[in-house]
Amino acid sequence: MALDGIFIKSIKDELNEILIDGKVEKVNQPEKDEIVLTIRKGRVNQKLLISSSSNYPRLHITNVAKPNPIKAPMFCMVLRKYLSNAKLISIEQINNDRIVMLNFESRDEMGFDSNYTLYVEIMGRHSNITLVRQRDMMVMDSIKHLTEDNNSFRSVFPGVEFILPPVHSKLNPFDFTLNDFTNLITEETLEFNERLFMTIFAGISANISKILYEETIDKNLDLNNLNSLYDFINNYFLVLNSKSYNFSIYSLNGELKDFYCYDLPQFSAYDKSIFPSASILLEEYYNQKDKKDRLKNKSASVNKIITNNINRCLKKEKILNKTLEECESKDDFRLKGELLTANIHAIEKGVDSIKLLNYYEPLETWIDISIDPHKSPSQNVQKYYKKYNKLKKSEESAYIQLESNEEELKYLNSVLTHLTNCDNYKDIDELRKELIESGYIKKKAGNKKDKSKASKPLHFISSEGVDLYVGKNNIQNDELTLKFASKNDLWFHTKEIPGSHVIVKFHENITDITLEEAANLAAFYSKGKNSTKVPVDYTEVKNIKKPNGSKPGMVIYYTNKTVFIDPKTPKIAEVK
Repeated sequence: MALDGIFIKSIKDELNEILIDGKVEKVNQPEKDEIVLTIRKGRVNQKLLISSSSNYPRLHITNVAKPNPIKAPMFCMVLRKYLSNAKLISIEQINNDRIVMLNFESRDEMGFDSNYTLYVEIMGRHSNITLVRQRDMMVMDSIKHLTEDNNSFRSVFPGVEFILPPVHSKLNPFDFTLNDFTNLITEETLEFNERLFMTIFAGISANISKILYEETIDKNLDLNNLNSLYDFINNYFLVLNSKSYNFSIYSLNGELKDFYCYDLPQFSAYDKSIFPSASILLEEYYNQKDKKDRLKNKSASVNKIITNNINRCLKKEKILNKTLEECESKDDFRLKGELLTANIHAIEKGVDSIKLLNYYEPLETWIDISIDPHKSPSQNVQKYYKKYNKLKKSEESAYIQLESNEEELKYLNSVLTHLTNCDNYKDIDELRKELIESGYIKKKAGNKKDKSKASKPLHFISSEGVDLYVGKNNIQNDELTLKFASKNDLWFHTKEIPGSHVIVKFHENITDITLEEAANLAAFYSKGKNSTKVPVDYTEVKNIKKPNGSKPGMVIYYTNKTVFIDPKTPKIAEVK
């Protein structure tokens, strides 16, 4: 991804235009590695998102509202203490590198002027956000603490002197002379290839380095004519410094590939989307990627519990099927017991086998039956009957357990499907509560009863104005189908595939258009969302029954119809 020094410069230019001289109204920390500063300027509030995420560190204006934790983290409290009502006086970028300084003018608790700098380091897993007091460069706090154990060059935690990351010898592409350029080329052993310019200049991505290399090759420039090479590169960066940005995202077959603030010729064959600002581009590019990763991390423990129980059920299924295979021989033991009973007086003491006529077969068939010479004829008969009865009971128990195991597998797969469809942290927490109620997660002793309101089902309006509701978990499915829905409403669910219950509220003029949209919702919010020709059953709610003792979301139904649908992202309006 091309969040290099040049792109960060474009963000800095944007923020300078809309935030300078603004005052900090609010400080929030919705994620452990992310803060949001609400800055007010000219009666307009702007939300500045600063993320030190290892995967998606960034800095831009945001319009996405995220829920904040009930108790603010310590770093958030420190920022509130020192930056509340502070004035943002300047935004600087260090040597075109991926370090941005936000300088604030504030007053301390004694009423004296005190300036602070918020250092934002956008450097992958080394990204950090640090508040520093300018007069003595003391760290007030940082969102990630660094000690000698994890960083031998510097420490970053409250009370220590702030030290910038190691200084590199690269040139600032927007501020360098011919002497700087020629001295660096002379001092370094460099190869003239696609990575040359990112080796020489700070904040240059591989994309820009490749463009420069290809253009210099076209103009027959190389390291042998440094003056001409300097003139070309200097003019190139003068054009970039003109702020004539072109914010674009490049995609291929619907998959986001890259973005930048200038045209990238190497992506000319890709689909291109243009955005009016760096912030809007980054919001579009990172929002879904970052959200998906965070939800995945949040749901990892729940996913592990579900997966472990699914594996347990699958292992149990194999054992039960093996038991049934062994029980197939039970009738053979019963037959031998009956034959021995009919010929008990013919069994001689001390023999280890006897050959008897199987009178159950139409043709004359003789079978050899093993005899324990140390047991009496009666004991040998009982031995075969006991083995038969044991296998018979094992078979009956195995069938009962298989049925119960199959129901449990269906339930666990439905929970796993709902987990993959979770769109926010609250949905994940509600699935966790469902698993606690179902006994898969042990409830912690002493926990206070959760008084938070349960989330509502998804609500859509069909093209014909009909209300459609989609359950987001199994408890919600039960509430939706068994309590909320009326008996004349329509109920949709994928056939023998885990998924959500969909309710279509009764309407006098429901057409195939609404039915197809409802079926698509049922297929899209199911395990078969990435399949084709997914079967979806539908019937009136009055035909739905819930068996006694069944798992949440499990129902039976009759007199249904079935449609086949290719699931697509719903295009109908969702009511928030």
